[in-house]
Amino acid sequence: MIAIALLAGAVIPSTPDLGKAEGQCRPNENGPAFLVEATGLKDRKGRLKLELYPANDADFLADDNILVGAGKTFRRVEEPVPASGPVQLCIRAPGPGSYALSLMHDRDANRRFSLSVDGIGFAGNPKLGWSKPRAAAAAAAVGSGPARIIIRMNYRRGLFSFGPAEK
Repeated sequence: MIAIALLAGAVIPSTPDLGKAEGQCRPNENGPAFLVEATGLKDRKGRLKLELYPANDADFLADDNILVGAGKTFRRVEEPVPASGPVQLCIRAPGPGSYALSLMHDRDANRRFSLSVDGIGFAGNPKLGWSKPRAAAAAAAVGSGPARIIIRMNYRRGLFSFGPAEK
């Protein structure tokens, strides 16, 4: 269940700055990175948290401390939601390849996923149900330079579904 998987991630203590130094894009850098456009935001409040994981089911959405401790790929970028205009984030990849990406709209900026408040999106824009998507469905490929992708945000709609925000 997506709710249980995401809530479980919120319960495990995370180190908020873990992966940020490795994930932050630098001006005029041309190495492997994802240039992510976030679409379908419910509103313009809170923070956005973009995370990059290995593209396998065992590591996708795993605890950041465990991934880094095991020497596995993990990157994070956090930014305030811009008040207007396009919403774009950049996250560096360790090299060319396929990676799973998640994007959280932390509307109350409390650094935890709240099922009733926050939004979530993934590379590949898989249809969301009550379980987390498979890593392959949430993965994107990057070569030796930046790759542009679009992530559509999803929010809880009613008691039993997730989907794009209704406008």
